[in-house]
Amino acid sequence: MAYLLLYVDDIILTASSHHLLQHIIGSLQQEFAMTNLGNLHYFLGVSAERSPTGLFLSQAKYAAEILVKANMSSCNPCQTPLEVHSKLSSQDGPPVADPTLYRSLAGALQYLTLTRPDIAHAVQQVCLYMHDPRESHFALIKRILRYIKGTMAYGLALSRSRSHELVVYSDADWAGCPDTRRSTSGYCVFLGDNLISWSSKRQHTVSRSSAEAEYRGVANAVAETCWIRQLLSELRRPLTRATLVYCDNISAMYLSTNPVHHQRTKHVEIDLHFVWERVALGAVRVLHVPTSLQYADIFTKGLPTAVFINFRSSLNIRSSPG
Repeated sequence: MAYLLLYVDDIILTASSHHLLQHIIGSLQQEFAMTNLGNLHYFLGVSAERSPTGLFLSQAKYAAEILVKANMSSCNPCQTPLEVHSKLSSQDGPPVADPTLYRSLAGALQYLTLTRPDIAHAVQQVCLYMHDPRESHFALIKRILRYIKGTMAYGLALSRSRSHELVVYSDADWAGCPDTRRSTSGYCVFLGDNLISWSSKRQHTVSRSSAEAEYRGVANAVAETCWIRQLLSELRRPLTRATLVYCDNISAMYLSTNPVHHQRTKHVEIDLHFVWERVALGAVRVLHVPTSLQYADIFTKGLPTAVFINFRSSLNIRSSPG
């Protein structure tokens, strides 16, 4: 078995045996001008550091470049990227003096979330206002950069795991946008002990209740796990157990198994049918989790420092082992 990841002219190649790996490299070199750089160390701005416990992915160099671009290399660090209960509005404060710099920094921070899920929600917030950035929005970018300054060496740790179950935490911040009253969905997907996928995203429509907002979030998370299960099957590593989806809203959990339609759920019928079908097939189980263990909270709202640090650690975001 061999896996080849190709992005334009950059390749990561691994195989089940050293002999097969060398055979594939030799075959490719006969067709293309190639350089074998050895073990994986750096790929598309992401540093890969091996340790006895696994692989550590980080973008410390890229993060330092963002701070230089913002002229904040010597700024004072802060402990969280977002204040508790922080809600941005499209009309907060005067327009920024340099919208181009704002958009450039916001775009750069988006790429940094590849190995820094802990800033995903804060970055999602500033990216909502790239069309008309205001001073309060720029202030949030500066806070994110101050947080990055204090956690420059942090990244995503991957390790060998005995478990191969797919576990998802899904959450929603109901009517969190002060302008549109749309909710924000967030989820994180673990394969065994490793975080492999996450999202923080504004919902497309207004939800009429917290249960509806949470259920839309569950549907988005289930859709992501369907894709992951299909990908693992194509990689010859199919999952045999149902995906566990944890939600802290009991009403949303009951909706996932109750096939009875009524007037209050008619407008979310597509999401209901989608999740019901996956539950009926035995591919998904929706379970309740207490808010104190709802790790997806970090993708939907600003959290107190102690809670944020605890959840960040649970997502395997930590300092470099070196």
